[in-house]
Amino acid sequence: MLEKARSIPADEIVIDLEDAVAPADKTDATRQRVATAVLAGEWRAPTIAVRVNAPRSQWFMDDLDQVVQAAGEAIDCIVVPKVESVDDVAMVAELLDSRGPSIGLEVQIESARGMVEVERIAGASPRVEALVFGPADYAASLGIPQPDIGAINPAYPGDQWHYARSRIAVAAHAYGLDAIDGPFAALQDADGLRESALRAQLLGFGGKWVIHPDQVGVCNEVFAPSPEEVARAARVLDALQEANTRGAGAASLDGMMIDEASRKLAEALLARRQEG
Repeated sequence: MLEKARSIPADEIVIDLEDAVAPADKTDATRQRVATAVLAGEWRAPTIAVRVNAPRSQWFMDDLDQVVQAAGEAIDCIVVPKVESVDDVAMVAELLDSRGPSIGLEVQIESARGMVEVERIAGASPRVEALVFGPADYAASLGIPQPDIGAINPAYPGDQWHYARSRIAVAAHAYGLDAIDGPFAALQDADGLRESALRAQLLGFGGKWVIHPDQVGVCNEVFAPSPEEVARAARVLDALQEANTRGAGAASLDGMMIDEASRKLAEALLARRQEG
């Protein structure tokens, strides 16, 4: 899996020491294998992250110490699962101050406690770069039946993840962070994945975790602006520029009124294209 991951056309590869590793295998040998893979380089993805075990777990300190010491210069971010407080973030950030000064943090919001603290967590450290929604542990925290991770239960009259995603997205954008949605586990359900990704994108998320290479293409398509959207955004800016030269603050385009708010939307869309 580590070898295959080198060629995946994703924005980020997260090498997992938490849920993907059985308790009996959370050993120094496994940590060294991760460090060796990171140092080997030749990753197609521009960002390489390592997810350690939760801060309150028995494996956390060894994960952070050994992986960062061995491969810190090649790690872009540490993903911290099950973050529930400012103290969790502060502890990890402080440990990195002496071990990996350039490493960023991506924190996962995966519980009721984490959700009620999400705004404070978002602003807890300059190291924090992203908030990541963890639907499986979040569902377990609230006692929500969830046979398939990230699935939308048709029994709910709407989208059961709307509140959680909205709150995470608002907190992330308020502090200049990326909002990243959690995985969708039904590997054969491309339509379900697309729907889940689209709902997240419409709420302000900039990306989504995937757990199989076959899911990357769908998510890249959903989160990247379409050529039609890019073309219209450029036309909006051109129309407003022309209006400004005439001393007008608003204009008409395709039968719709456009103004300063339209400019901001167009520029945000074009910025999203550049980031992709």
